[in-house]
Amino acid sequence: MNFEDLHIIPPILRAIRDEGYNTPTPIQEKAIPPLLEGRDLLGCAQTGTGKTAAFAIPILQTLYGEKTNVRGPKIIRTLVLTPTRELAAQIGDSFTAYGRYTGLKNTVIFGGVSQKNQTDALRAGVDILVATPGRLLDLLGQKCLSIENIRFFVLDEADRMLDMGFIHDVRRIMAQLPAKRQTMLFSATLPMEIGSLAGALMSDPVKVAVTPVASTVDTIEQSVYFVDKKNKKNLLIHLLKNSDIASALVFSRTKHGANKLAKDLAQAGIGCYAIHGNKSQPARLLALKNFKSKDTRVLIATDIAARGIDIDELSHVINFDLPEVPETYVHRIGRTGRAGLGGIAISFCDEEEKKLLRDIEKLITKRIPVVEDHPYPLVGGAPEPEPARMPMRFPPRSPHRTAPVSTGRPQQSHSQRISVRPPERAAAPAAPAAPAAPVQKAPERPAQKAAPARGPERPPVQRATNPPAPVSGPAKEPAETAEQKPHKKIPAPLPIHKPERPPARAPHRFI
Repeated sequence: MNFEDLHIIPPILRAIRDEGYNTPTPIQEKAIPPLLEGRDLLGCAQTGTGKTAAFAIPILQTLYGEKTNVRGPKIIRTLVLTPTRELAAQIGDSFTAYGRYTGLKNTVIFGGVSQKNQTDALRAGVDILVATPGRLLDLLGQKCLSIENIRFFVLDEADRMLDMGFIHDVRRIMAQLPAKRQTMLFSATLPMEIGSLAGALMSDPVKVAVTPVASTVDTIEQSVYFVDKKNKKNLLIHLLKNSDIASALVFSRTKHGANKLAKDLAQAGIGCYAIHGNKSQPARLLALKNFKSKDTRVLIATDIAARGIDIDELSHVINFDLPEVPETYVHRIGRTGRAGLGGIAISFCDEEEKKLLRDIEKLITKRIPVVEDHPYPLVGGAPEPEPARMPMRFPPRSPHRTAPVSTGRPQQSHSQRISVRPPERAAAPAAPAAPAAPVQKAPERPAQKAAPARGPERPPVQRATNPPAPVSGPAKEPAETAEQKPHKKIPAPLPIHKPERPPARAPHRFI
């Protein structure tokens, strides 16, 4: 079948021939006819099989047939949402290439760069808008654009958009779309939960799956190396020293791991770039440009970048870390073997990643060949240290808890308190049995009160009462005033109460 058999209009056919395409791919052959009829579509195909052209060509043809000669700024009639900046830029390039003879305008908006150029293009008017969810919501909040007149709504990489946290942004955007529209969802993988959710977003969609869900391209040669985690870097350097690897796209699970791996390769004399979400947009574009132009042989990327890298004739894809989501493996290795070309996919697997490898093999329904002839084989023993480490954590705590028991000090102090104090208190309850005992203790206390002998022994206390008499007389003499001032501060009743206080306190002290 040729593109002419799909009833493609001449302006678009001319642009397709300029790109070097003559026959449609399976996904294009099955998706273009129902889309030209205005049906909603849910398409699933392998990465690199032409999904972008499958929805770009019918959109361009429909918009070209509805062109009017009314002057004024264009209104946005098509919205394409993508998860990454790189994928958004590539989709924008595809619309420009296929619609170069139609007169339709498109623009791309994404975060990480200044929005001035993007808002200027929107004010000038565009027919097709390709955007990432974050920047689109920002501009909608600023009233820089309107999506009330959208005719075509496309979710590219729908599984990522709906499954990896973008579902909330997608729902906010869809709430502002008109109810009457044509919706298209395209993805390389289509889990069951994503398919049910997509069905709720569309009206009587046509389902197109030209290959088994989550299958890999047959032209990709896959292999796995079992290696310890600490030796992954050495194994990667060993493989990259082989000149047969013309270009390699290395995937890391984390941004920090990508930066660290790029630094290690640079120290080994291997030029490379790292690309991930924390990199600025100019830095990411520069890295992709140098990698596509063969100026850089190795590019290190994270899973997010796996959805937006489209490089012709990529020879190798290396999974430095196995992905935690099995479907991501399909997207990663799909960067090679595009458009019917061959490619090689290499994966490193340590002891902790064996479960991830089993999940991947279960998803793609095939066993990945194992390469055992390499200088860094898996030694193993990762799960064994775990039971050995568990008892090492608890011994430091147990001595602190058992030390008082081993010394016996708390028992002695406790016994002493029981042997010394309780007997005295116990004698008090025994008193009712022998009433004579408290009777004898009572006379002892008044015997102590007979200490009034101390009263006469304190002449200064009695003298304090005598000085007030001379005060009324000629007490203004300088010698007497110095002695009288301290006695004046003490009131007269105080010496009367002082002898009474000691006997009252004495019994409490003895008790």
